[in-house]
Order: sequence, then structure tokens, then C-alpha cells
Amino acid sequence: MTTVHAKGNVTRIFPPRTDSSKTAADRALTVALGSLEDSKAEDIVTIDIAGKSALADYMIVVSGRSSRHVAAIADHLLTDMKEAGLGNARVEGLETADWVLIDSGDVIIHIFRPEIREFYNIERMWSEPEIEDGTVH
Repeated sequence: MTTVHAKGNVTRIFPPRTDSSKTAADRALTVALGSLEDSKAEDIVTIDIAGKSALADYMIVVSGRSSRHVAAIADHLLTDMKEAGLGNARVEGLETADWVLIDSGDVIIHIFRPEIREFYNIERMWSEPEIEDGTVH
């Protein structure tokens, strides 16, 4: 079964998940987490979104102490991912560094200033329990 995701003029086709793709996602996750820890990122939260979204297997949400720290975390992460052979990730928000989004394909990383992270609270949205039959117990 193939999952199709359309965004604007770009359509991406995601093949069914295999053990080898899980290994690639786990490797990207390990590199990202190591880089984030080295950069002194704060409040690191990892969310397994495999099966919930065709966008990635993992989402990481972290905080930096200031815009300068957020930008430094992002720059360090991009360098580490490239050096690990994970290719060039897509980046948004680096100019203002209030909220930087890095999409490596298998892992999506959100780097926030604390007050911006608190306002959007995206980890709560992705961590909510799934409602199976439409009723809340």
C-alpha cells in the first residue's frame, strides 16, 4: 500500500514502511538527539508519529534559551546531519529563530524559544490518545 501526500504543487509518494526504513529513521533520530544534547537544547521531547502521519517517523520538540541559542542549535544540527550522510534537510524559520523547523525526511525537529513553544504546545497535539470509536471514556 502506498501513501500519497500532496502539498501545494509537490506530491510525495511514501512507500510502505519496511525494516530498512525504520533503521534509517532510527539512525537519523540518534544523530539528531546527539546533536541536540551537544548543543544544550532544553526539554527534549521525542514523539513516535509513525502510523499517525506519512510525513515522518519521529518528531522532536526542543527549546533554546534565546533566538541566538535556537539558531545555534539549528546550525549545529544541520551540520551534524550532513556530516552523518543524512543529506540536506529542509529548514524554515532560521531568519527570526523563534521557531525553527527542520525536516530531514524521517525526523522532523521543532526548535522553539520557550514562550513560543508554550504558546503552540505542539507536543500535546501529537501526544493526545487516539479516539477509536469517536467517544471519550
